[in-house]
Formats: sequence, C-alpha cells, structure tokens
Amino acid sequence: MFPVISGKAQIFVNTAGLLTRTDKTGNVGRLNIKEDPGIDSLLYRYILYNSRMNGIEGYRIQIFNSSARDAREESARVRALFISKFPDIVSYASFEQPGYYKIRVGDFRTKTEGTKYLILIRKEFPDAHFVPDIINFPDLNKY
Repeated sequence: MFPVISGKAQIFVNTAGLLTRTDKTGNVGRLNIKEDPGIDSLLYRYILYNSRMNGIEGYRIQIFNSSARDAREESARVRALFISKFPDIVSYASFEQPGYYKIRVGDFRTKTEGTKYLILIRKEFPDAHFVPDIINFPDLNKY
C-alpha cells in the first residue's frame, strides 16, 4: 500500500469555529469555550480521517446479495424495482470479489435513524437487513 499525498493545504479546525450560528435576523451568537487544546487536535484528526474515507461510518440496508450466474442481471432488476417503489431513497449497486453483486440503499448514521425505512422496505424486500458501510456525508442543509 502506498501513501497518498494530497496537494491540499491543511486547515486546522477550531471547535469554537464549528459552533458559530447566525439567526434569521443576522445576529451572530457568541460562545466562549474553555477546553484543552488537545480536543481541537482530536477533532481535526477525526475530520481528516473521515475526509480520506470519502464518507463516514454508518449503515445501509442491503436488499440483494448474490453470486449466482445471473446475479448481475438480477441485481439490475432488483435495483430498478426498488427505484420504482422508493424513488426518494438512494440506491447503490456494487460488486465484490469473488463474484458478489450487492444492492444497498440509504445512508444512515445509526440503525435507529434507518429503522422506519427498513420496516417499509421489508414489505417489498423481506430479506432486507442493515449492514455497516461507509456512507455519504449527510446533507446538513436538509432541515
């Protein structure tokens, strides 16, 4: 395995900078944090670790997993059926050696977050279950 060297400048993260907030009137809140400087270092390492993974540790719901001869075609059929039934939930097709085709759906930080979707999905795909995976960063502007 070779180390990857990035040409990006490193940005140091300050905890107080992450917690600033502006309300609708344009007033900026003020927060004074007294902490050990090591906390900023740990926070920076955590952010750097997650940015290198291109995601964060979380869960997806696996609805298909097969290594049969027709697994590729079957996975495409299952994914198309899923998209038609649940157009608002993102789906991911993947291939893993030695010949497994998988369809996983959703990006959930915790199992609790995805439980209501698992219940809905199991009505159409009874073998659906949670699997740990590297998920996409959540959209923080969603709410």
